[in-house]
Amino acid sequence: MNALQSIPLSLQTVLLLVGSNIFMTFAWYGHLKNLATAPWYIAAGVSWGIALFEYALQVPANRIGFQQAGFSVAQLKIMQEVITLAVFVPFAMLYLKEPFKLDYLWAAFCMVGAVYFIFRGA
Repeated sequence: MNALQSIPLSLQTVLLLVGSNIFMTFAWYGHLKNLATAPWYIAAGVSWGIALFEYALQVPANRIGFQQAGFSVAQLKIMQEVITLAVFVPFAMLYLKEPFKLDYLWAAFCMVGAVYFIFRGA
């Protein structure tokens, strides 16, 4: 536990959000590959089970970020969206075998703008 406490609070927030997003991405999209022929309610139940682990990381991430690291709710939300895109693109390409699209790059540029506007006053 001491090793975790030695990590800066802002980095703890980001690392927990990355872990949360990995679980979230599998919960939301993993069933498209693994449970494609299963009834929707089976896929929903499995996804819900995976989402439990997402929340186990996301809730502490937001609490640490807001209460201790000093991030605003808007900053946490934009960080979440940037991390979501950073996790989703490799997932789509490597796990779901989707081709790379330039739209991913344009979306990333838009996210850079969002980060700028949310963090510029900080």
